[in-house]
Amino acid sequence: MNTSASSPPNATNPAAEPMITIGLPCYNSEKYLAQSIESLLNQTYRNFILILSDNASTDGTAEICRRYAATDARVRYVRNPENIGMSGNFNSVFALAQTKYFKWATADDFWDSELLADALAVLEADADVVLCYPRAVLVDSDGVEQSRYEDNLHLMQADPVARFLAVLENLHLVNHHLGVMRTDAIRRTHLFGKHFGADVGFVAELSLYGKFYKLPKYQLFRRFHPDSSSWLRGSEDHQARRFFATNSRRPLFNTWRFHWAFCQGVLGSPLTFAGKVRLLYSLAKDLYWDRKWLALELRHDLLSQWKKKTTVPVK
Repeated sequence: MNTSASSPPNATNPAAEPMITIGLPCYNSEKYLAQSIESLLNQTYRNFILILSDNASTDGTAEICRRYAATDARVRYVRNPENIGMSGNFNSVFALAQTKYFKWATADDFWDSELLADALAVLEADADVVLCYPRAVLVDSDGVEQSRYEDNLHLMQADPVARFLAVLENLHLVNHHLGVMRTDAIRRTHLFGKHFGADVGFVAELSLYGKFYKLPKYQLFRRFHPDSSSWLRGSEDHQARRFFATNSRRPLFNTWRFHWAFCQGVLGSPLTFAGKVRLLYSLAKDLYWDRKWLALELRHDLLSQWKKKTTVPVK
């Protein structure tokens, strides 16, 4: 598909109805938030709504958000009265979207100025594409390039089963939910569950509703730093602090929830019976390979719940 000669309608007309909402969930993000917002406000495609969803921050995040909302009519600021977790904040900011297209943004990453224009041109040209995402540059805490990340998720197959299996096989570092998507396709998914790795399940489920288009340009600058959720992906304590803003450990039955998200997506999809059987068989093999950890987790979490219920509180 050649998009170089095309551009999305209403790109610079502020009187036209916005085509896209950008949802930026944030929590204690004062260090990098301004750069993230500036990269969005400086897009060449300017007719959008930017919703800043503050998850009950305790630092200067609220002040930064209010400053941008006061100076740019495209920016709206909402604040959760209490922290509802990372997944909850992602889901709640999406619920506010009423436009044809939607994009999640993150408070510590930033974007090339042509991302929206390029992605919308693709989506407007091909109704079968539900997600258009850019290549990613991995940067450090100072924004200095460290490497360029490549994946294999340019999924233009007509068969949703083939797309879903390709996600399971090739998805490693999850950047795709930060692309531009069709709002109606997102609404058909279960969004983000309350478990680690919920973004993987979301991307896989979205592939059942349309094609993924990878832009040739490097337009996402993804920042890795000690407070980012991807910094220590193997640490339950780190993930709990990032996902739930607490010192608690992983969610109960987290691995079971992770696998169930894939099954739930398949069962709720418009696939044929044969297509669902094929994917569920593939997912059953993944459960088999994880069987030892699933058994240990089940035993551990059931025992911890039983102890919690039977422990007599000290008065």
